[in-house]
Amino acid sequence: MALTATHPTVTPGRSSPLGATIVHSGVNFSVFSRNAAAIELLLFDREDDSRPSHVIPLDPVISRSYHYWHAFVPGLQPGQLYGYRARGQFDPASGARFDANKVLLDPYGRGVVVPRNYSREAARHPGDNCATAMKSVVVDPSTYDWEGDTPLKRPSSRTIIYEMHVRGFTRHPSSGLKEHLRGTYAGLIEKIPYLKQLGVTAVELLPVFQFDPQDFPPGKVNYWGYAPVSFFAPHQAYSSRRDALGPIDEFRDMVKALHREGLEVILDVVFNHTAEGDHTGPTISLRGLDNSIYYLLEPDQARYANFSGTGNTLNANHPIVRRLIVDSLRYWVETMHVDGFRFDLASILARDPSGQVMPHPPVLWDIESDPALAGTKLIAEAWDAAGLYQVGNFIGDSWKEWNGRFRDDVRSFFLGEDGSVERLADRFIGSPEIYGHKEREAEQSVNFVTCHDGFTLNDLVSYNQKHNEPNGENNRDGANDNRSWNCGVEGPSGDPGIEKLRERQIKNFLTITFLSLGVPMLLMGDEARRSQRGNNNAYCQDNETSWFDWNLVQQHAALHRFVALLAARRALRKMDTERERRTLNQLLRSASKAWHGVKLHQPDWSQQSHSLAFSAELPEENLSFYVIFNAYWEPLEFELPAERHGAGHPWRRWIDTSLESPHDIQDWPATPVVRQRRYRAGPRSVVVLIAAAITEATGPSNR
Repeated sequence: MALTATHPTVTPGRSSPLGATIVHSGVNFSVFSRNAAAIELLLFDREDDSRPSHVIPLDPVISRSYHYWHAFVPGLQPGQLYGYRARGQFDPASGARFDANKVLLDPYGRGVVVPRNYSREAARHPGDNCATAMKSVVVDPSTYDWEGDTPLKRPSSRTIIYEMHVRGFTRHPSSGLKEHLRGTYAGLIEKIPYLKQLGVTAVELLPVFQFDPQDFPPGKVNYWGYAPVSFFAPHQAYSSRRDALGPIDEFRDMVKALHREGLEVILDVVFNHTAEGDHTGPTISLRGLDNSIYYLLEPDQARYANFSGTGNTLNANHPIVRRLIVDSLRYWVETMHVDGFRFDLASILARDPSGQVMPHPPVLWDIESDPALAGTKLIAEAWDAAGLYQVGNFIGDSWKEWNGRFRDDVRSFFLGEDGSVERLADRFIGSPEIYGHKEREAEQSVNFVTCHDGFTLNDLVSYNQKHNEPNGENNRDGANDNRSWNCGVEGPSGDPGIEKLRERQIKNFLTITFLSLGVPMLLMGDEARRSQRGNNNAYCQDNETSWFDWNLVQQHAALHRFVALLAARRALRKMDTERERRTLNQLLRSASKAWHGVKLHQPDWSQQSHSLAFSAELPEENLSFYVIFNAYWEPLEFELPAERHGAGHPWRRWIDTSLESPHDIQDWPATPVVRQRRYRAGPRSVVVLIAAAITEATGPSNR
């Protein structure tokens, strides 16, 4: 049955708001296209229907305002499936790629359904693809009961981020969940007690926007999700519910449950490209609605600029695309209650239509200055795939940055590289060399040693080379500069000495990540030595290579305990430079601190140095601490400062990564007293001594 805009049941509707909006007894549809000659609204009864139940041509005279096409259809309810067809010129040489045979997703669609026989190939080749195309879903967000929930706005100084994959977190059979819950938002809810016990305060979820599961090499699957087709809809496959509205409600259930336990939700968002790929890619949404508006094109217009390394680049600073991005962010904060965003390849958002870097990118300032996003955590991956590296120079006053130099320099130090001591020192105190010029708070730096992209922490100390052969790219993919060390054997080892060394190195990395000034980030499973068998680019491995094997938690209970005790102390920090408006430079200038070598106040900054010590007082916490970083392959003895505070509080050993559990880290009240005036730090170890007024029962002396 076809309806027309002149049919008595269909009226022209309104241009605002964009998307499908429930209005009284029906739905208002509005979509942008400047260059389309005609647009049809398609209604579907089922996701795999081979033809729409209704086709509604949008009259260009009465159903078009400026470049917005719109119609009001009475009687429709939430859950209605729909899409668009856009007619116009197909002339790639001029940037036009209209294809009236393709079903197009609504760029503002709040939900997406994927038919069982979805075909990316059908969207690439000529012909109708109704039966195999994804469809948008009408959603009424106002009906959900949040029960008073709001974003948490936790201070960054008390934030510990856990980067995780929704599916990979619980998909493994060892998760103990029922089959239908594994790998879902609901499954994550079941594991909240684990996250609380671990001590993290925020989960950073790899992409949960609906993505194309078939955007992958032949024979593989898109696992990470960096292939978005919608900036508003949660990924359908991560829902345990199979109804069209299930993913939206289940995602909100997850956010609400996490908030109840004090855990924030940060989304890894991809606004630099889409799954429509290069000039040979499929027509799914933006390409078919107005290709030259939504994408950066090469000078010949037929091909796409590829600053993302995935085939295309969004034209993020075009007014229409800027609005799309900001509207998406506002939706996820105001309607879905998320607490923050990590922007994948964020430097791309600084490029103009010709690809040049702009000094004041409009889209980034739109995000920065939007009042609805004030107080929201904004984290930039401040580089792109075309060589633009902006760590320390990303624009704005509120953006945090993934500190890639922290990762590289900490790895280099514990690898034993010459000339790495000064860089380690700077990273430990908040990277003032990188960030000091901006006069920002200490938490501008998000500190990490591992993330989803690269080796896991276990593999960092178990492999000298990447082993990405299962990806099917002849091991050419993935980073070559890993700064890893296998401790003597490539891969798993039954040698107890090698295993002890690997465990020690892992604890070294964890300790400096949690104790450095900045926001610490932990990769999913690193607390239990999750391994990807040397694969440092597992983007297409939706299998046990990437899934969290929950058996590891018990097998590596000592390491899990180590992380939990680190996190417990980090979360109790009283310092909040962000809210106090104290900059990193102010903090460092006012701090009572000193650098040392094996002798007090004599740090060795030479190229051949592999050790360093640091002491500081924290008056807010009535605490002094003394940290030893020994990346040398032999033990070293370090002179200790005199007892601090003038109150005779002795030094106590909190952490010594060279010791076996439970002596490697102690519960705060049980820290043993250190009587010696020198401390012998084991080879390749980190030691943390504290001096504080501890009123609880203390442990035995370390004589």
